Amino acid sequence: MIEFHLDGRSGVSPYLQLVQQVRRALRLGLLAEGDQLPTVKDVVGQLAINPNTVLKAYRELEHDGLVAARPGVGTFVTRTLTDDTLAAHAALRLSLQRWLTKAREAGLDEESIEALFLTTFRTAREDIA
Repeated sequence: MIEFHLDGRSGVSPYLQLVQQVRRALRLGLLAEGDQLPTVKDVVGQLAINPNTVLKAYRELEHDGLVAARPGVGTFVTRTLTDDTLAAHAALRLSLQRWLTKAREAGLDEESIEALFLTTFRTAREDIA
């Protein structure tokens, strides 16, 4: 089951962070068709946020056809976002974990690692386009 977290420094609204986390889990194969999302009550208790925030996120996911609410039962995944690249994820994740270890050994803190990765990612994306 997915465990949500919120980053108050991200500038992204809490409901959208929940949506993004579910979408990432669906893309990475961490959530599969039929899996149940945490109940609104559980998410509210875990994150100390307004129930309407969770409901808004779940409604958006439902509108996108990714989940379906079953009244009195819960919210369930109806389709994933995985594709043919899923098989390559394990090897790439291992390479990325090694890179992260090297970055930490070089003395970079979490913010520096994130900044370096995002800048490099964006530059590489611009080079492709």
